[in-house]
Amino acid sequence: MKRIISVLMENAPGALSRIVGVFSQRGYNVDSLCVAPTEDPSLSRLTIITHGDDKVIEQITKQVNKLVDVLKVIDLSENAHIEREMMLIKVATRNEAIRAEVKRNADIFRANILDVSLNNYTMEVTGTTDKLDAFATTMAQCTEIIESSRTGVCGLARGERALRP
Repeated sequence: MKRIISVLMENAPGALSRIVGVFSQRGYNVDSLCVAPTEDPSLSRLTIITHGDDKVIEQITKQVNKLVDVLKVIDLSENAHIEREMMLIKVATRNEAIRAEVKRNADIFRANILDVSLNNYTMEVTGTTDKLDAFATTMAQCTEIIESSRTGVCGLARGERALRP
């Protein structure tokens, strides 16, 4: 089962490496990770997407929580949360019919066209992983995808629950 683990950690050299090391040492895969400083520049928030049952996730969170650089760890998947991912995608637009179809699909998915050239469009789309997957599949059905890049999931708990030191 897909799990979203959120970690509040010190913004220090090597902190990310130590946390990812917990996963690799135990043979767990990291599907994606997203990390950036918080409103307090001495702290960073790390969002890790992984797969595992409750026992595996409990073991991971306990091991990560033991690290010196880590202040707090929560499994966002346990409760209501908001998650978003961003994708940049460049597609071929070699003729007017393809350009019209790409524009129509971009409007449907609420994607922003960031760059236009004679032969391609570069777009930005934000949403859940499923939405981004569906957008990429739709684009691949109507034109060639030249390249794409995704951020990985960022997430926050809904309501009063928050990741604070």
